[in-house]
Amino acid sequence: MQKEIKERTPLLDGKGRLTDPGYAKRLLFDYSREAIKASGWRIKEWDYYCALNSRFGISFTIADLSYSALISAVFFDFTQKKVWKKTKMLWFTFGKLGLPASSEKGDVAYHGSGYDFVFERKETQRLLTVSVADFRDGNPLIAELRLDCPNDDTMVIATPWEKKPKAFYLNQKINCLPVTGKVTIGSEIIEFDPADTLAVLDWGRGVWTYKNTWYWGSASGWVEGKRFGFNIGYGFGDTRKATENMLFYDGKAHKLDQIEFHIDSEDFMKPWHFTSNDGRLELTLEPILDRQDDTNFVIIKNLGHQVFGKYSGSVILDDGTRLEITNLIGFAEKITNHY
Repeated sequence: MQKEIKERTPLLDGKGRLTDPGYAKRLLFDYSREAIKASGWRIKEWDYYCALNSRFGISFTIADLSYSALISAVFFDFTQKKVWKKTKMLWFTFGKLGLPASSEKGDVAYHGSGYDFVFERKETQRLLTVSVADFRDGNPLIAELRLDCPNDDTMVIATPWEKKPKAFYLNQKINCLPVTGKVTIGSEIIEFDPADTLAVLDWGRGVWTYKNTWYWGSASGWVEGKRFGFNIGYGFGDTRKATENMLFYDGKAHKLDQIEFHIDSEDFMKPWHFTSNDGRLELTLEPILDRQDDTNFVIIKNLGHQVFGKYSGSVILDDGTRLEITNLIGFAEKITNHY
C-alpha cells in the first residue's frame, strides 16, 4: 500500500535510517548530511534541470557523487535530430560543491576551466545562468533562463534499500515550470517562451548502493489549456511503501500505482510503451533522438539511453477524468549506473 507523508519529518533517525518511507506532494522530509551514518563515499547529491519545447531542449547538471562530481550541459535540436554535450568530471569532492539540503532555498554554483554554472533560488523563480567554453564548433554556450515556480504539487519520494538499511534516496521532481530566456551558441540565438517551453527539476539526495538500473519518464506541456505533466519510473530501492509515479494537472498531483516500461532493447528508437497496473495510464513515446551515454571509468560507469520524443495516449486523474495526450514532448530513459 502506498503511504503518503503529510507532515514535516526528519528524513533519517538516529541510526541513519529512513524514519518514514513513503511519498509526499511537497518536500516534507528534512535532509541533513550530518544525519547520514553510511560511508561518505556513498553519498550522492544532484540538481538536474531540463527545459523542452517541440523544437529545442537544454539540460544542466551539477552532481556531487562524493568520489567524483559531474558538471554538464546538453543541447538538443529536435528538428535536426542532433544533440551536443559537454561535461567536466571532478574527483574526490565529498560534498565540497555545497549543494543545499533543500530544494526550496539555497543556490548551486560551479566555476572553473571554462564552466560557469549558477542555479539561483528566488522566492517564486529559479534563475539558471550558464556558460560553457568551446561548446560547439569552437563557440561557447551562454544561457540565461528564468523558471517560474508556481505553488504546485510535486513528486517527492523517500526510498530505502531492503538489504542496505543505511542506504536511501530522497528525490523531488518538479514538473511544469514555465521557462523564459535564451540560449546562445555562436551566432545562433534560441529564445525560450513560457507559452511553449516548460522545465523539470530532478532534485536528488541520498546514499546509493553501487550498482542500480532505473527507468524514468517525464514530460511537461499543456492539455486542454492547462499545464500537464507526469513523472514515472522504477527499478531501484524498495518501493513497497511508495512509487514515484504521479500525474500533474493544473498544479495538482494525482498518484498512480505501478508503471511498466515496454522497450525494444535491440532498438531504442522504436516506440516505447507505458502501462499502469491500475489502468490509469497508457502512453506511447515516439522517439526523435537517443542520447546514448557510455561513460566508463572502470569503477564509475553510466550506461544507458535517454530517448526524447512525443508522448500520446491517455491518463485518468484521481476523480476519474480522462485526458487525451497528443504529441507531448518529453523523454524516457533506461540507465545502469555503477558509482
